[in-house]
Amino acid sequence: MLTKTIKPEMKVMEPFPRFSYADVMERFGTDKPDLRFGLELKDLSDIAERSSFDIFTSAIAGGGKVKGICAPSCAGYSRKQLDDLNQMARSCGAGGLVTVALGEAEGGGLNELTHDMVRSAAAKFLTLEQIKEMAERLEATVGDLLLVVAGDASTVNTSLGALRQEIGQRLKLADPSTLAFAYVKDFPLLRKNEETGYWEPEHHPFTRPWDEDVSLLDTSPEKVRGKHYDMICNGLEIGGGSLRIYTTELQRRVFRLLGYTDDEIEERFGHMLEAFEYGAPPHGGIALGIDRIVMLLAGRETIREVIAFPKTQSALDLTFNAPAPVTEEQLAELHILLREEED
Repeated sequence: MLTKTIKPEMKVMEPFPRFSYADVMERFGTDKPDLRFGLELKDLSDIAERSSFDIFTSAIAGGGKVKGICAPSCAGYSRKQLDDLNQMARSCGAGGLVTVALGEAEGGGLNELTHDMVRSAAAKFLTLEQIKEMAERLEATVGDLLLVVAGDASTVNTSLGALRQEIGQRLKLADPSTLAFAYVKDFPLLRKNEETGYWEPEHHPFTRPWDEDVSLLDTSPEKVRGKHYDMICNGLEIGGGSLRIYTTELQRRVFRLLGYTDDEIEERFGHMLEAFEYGAPPHGGIALGIDRIVMLLAGRETIREVIAFPKTQSALDLTFNAPAPVTEEQLAELHILLREEED
């Protein structure tokens, strides 16, 4: 309603789709995809395992996946352009990026593709039939570039998600006059901190787990889904919320899983747990980021361009010339005592 009233000329893709977290990561490699263009991630593992390419076969043997996306009309990319994409994949944790250029001329169908037309370090380990099969699955044709990553599923999805967004921006695939909203739900309740060994909340420690997943808290915490949901638009999260835990027993179980001792739980959250004993009702909600919505409607790139008192990247408020020195009177009024730093 807000969009149709303020910017009636903008197209809104309806109805708003709903994705589970698992589905959106498998298909787009991010929990906030830009849905104004396709280029979905596709699983190529069944094709790759029949090749003689060790990077593919070893990843699959180790329980990983081989997936890819199509960069349309990009088969003529230079070595530098390919290196930039490879570096992007590596920055996301991938071991590297396999590129397969399907000839450099557009217009021909896959039936006209020959092995000599293919430009890739992996070409000698793939038959022409396997290359065509990958291309068909990625909806590619002659003149397109296949971007393929092998490794553990999480890294593969994240890497290809970043590459998908990059290709979409380079080729200007997203219509700036369109708003593509969606809901993402069924997020994992927890994630493991590899440094501390403790579980951490994906959203916050008060998110209610799915009732059918509560029994997994003690055995397989990584499989527990939380009743947390986001609203996204054009690759941005514009809202988020959750249903909350409202029973003392369940909240204590989650706190203990997060590494809190019983004494710490009582000291920090005892008042809330006591309140639950009086019969807290099921409750939840969602908060929308009005500044980001205004940014999208205004066609701006950052919220600094639409918020009332924007700060520079160095955290300076140019409107009020802040931060600025404070006087002794101001410090005294706030009962703040400054001490010189010891050497």
